[in-house]
Amino acid sequence: MTRSKERAEDTCPLDYQCRLPLSTSTVKYLADLLRRHLKAIRSRWRILPPGRITVIVLAVLRHDQRLADMAGGNNVSESTVRRWRDELIALLAARAPRPDRALKKVAKQGGEVVLIDGTLIPTRRRTGKADRQNYSGKYRHHGLHFLAVTDEKGRLIRISAARPGRTHDITAARHDHILAHLRAAGLGALADLGFHGLDNDVRDPVIVTGFTATRAHKLTPGQKTANRVLATGRAPVEHGFAHLKNWRTPTKLRTDPARATHLLRALLVLTNLEVNR
Repeated sequence: MTRSKERAEDTCPLDYQCRLPLSTSTVKYLADLLRRHLKAIRSRWRILPPGRITVIVLAVLRHDQRLADMAGGNNVSESTVRRWRDELIALLAARAPRPDRALKKVAKQGGEVVLIDGTLIPTRRRTGKADRQNYSGKYRHHGLHFLAVTDEKGRLIRISAARPGRTHDITAARHDHILAHLRAAGLGALADLGFHGLDNDVRDPVIVTGFTATRAHKLTPGQKTANRVLATGRAPVEHGFAHLKNWRTPTKLRTDPARATHLLRALLVLTNLEVNR
């Protein structure tokens, strides 16, 4: 038995067209960003022009296209497409807003409160004890935990660093010093019961989390009403997550988890370009 790399008879690679539902301004912004970067590093030549490279990378991020498929359709190698993707992700992630500046910008624009919530980005299950910390008992899935901050309308302001999936919301908020940043900016925040206990200031609370019931203490009708009002005010934060997950790449991360923070912050910049255009 011999092995042959020749294709079977009457077979050939097929190309297909796919619509990219993004604005022209987003493509132009990213292409100009790449051109400036190439000029700064004095890169004189690329196999494809910056505009075409931008479209390929956006297709990978938006539709979660396989790198090998995009490479074959554009007559380049898979490693080249991977290098382009990582390069543009790094450029975009560097433009993600810092938490203190983002919150001060909201306050300057007349905002009074922000919305805080955590989410799990699914990942593949890997073997070994090191991957056990990525298992979330809440979602019953392996993944990475991210903390997001949005304004009152659900527009994303900030994405935290990637943490193991078992990380609790309140733990992530303490590591990011969310309470200190909010007090410095003069803003309040609405959050779910996962953040209960983060702000213990009874006289002047910054983070409002609603009321919790116990076996010995049932909620009063007034407390139930307050929880419903709080849930209504927090609803737009889910819109922010929905806009972020329009990019299919974080649906199930195939990239190295160590690069997940840069990826999500790059998608934050792209999401704001699309939503705020």
